Amino acid sequence: MSAISVRLPESLHEAVRELAQRENVSINKFIALALTEKISAMMTEEYLAERAQRGNRAKFEAALAKVPDVEPDEQDKF
Repeated sequence: MSAISVRLPESLHEAVRELAQRENVSINKFIALALTEKISAMMTEEYLAERAQRGNRAKFEAALAKVPDVEPDEQDKF
């Protein structure tokens, strides 16, 4: 495990302290979880952008054309 030193504005440090207490975790764990969430979101965005580049409108429409045009089951209706 690595250690880093981060300078935070006092207001942010206080907010992190309060939120970590509310979640009943240490500040270190709270920051690690928040960083994990941010990295995951950014990597997901990159992945989806890459997938979108490989997309093909004609293939999408061909697949959609195979879907039968029927009413949904009762339990699927809102």
